[in-house]
Amino acid sequence: MTQQTETEQQGISTAIIVDSDSGRVLMIRRREREGKLLWAFPGGGIEAGETPEQAAVRETSEEVGLEVKSVRTLGDRVHPNTHRHMTYVACEPISGEAIVGDAEEIAEVAWITHRQISEYVPYGLYKPVQEYLDSVLPH
Repeated sequence: MTQQTETEQQGISTAIIVDSDSGRVLMIRRREREGKLLWAFPGGGIEAGETPEQAAVRETSEEVGLEVKSVRTLGDRVHPNTHRHMTYVACEPISGEAIVGDAEEIAEVAWITHRQISEYVPYGLYKPVQEYLDSVLPH
């Protein structure tokens, strides 16, 4: 694969961070809407030479101040609202507290329950992400 092809395929990596102790998933509220998106999972651009898993870990640290480890990739797609290539990575918190680490991009962070997902994301989640959260969060 050529460098140009790799660059063209780089997109956004998103961290699906579940705190098994509290049974909640972390969401962030962006300062600017991206299409319909207001609440989202922490994430951002995959940098040159970075895997989606590395990008999810780095972006989580930058955006919300949490140290996480990637567990597995849940899937990838072209997002129907933003038309950006997205990779979804399941992560577990290692240390730190979720804070607004990048105040220019993020307005708020929230640990939400399974029951609250539809309030924060009324248009529904990407099916592999929803299935993962269905399997790891208490209902």
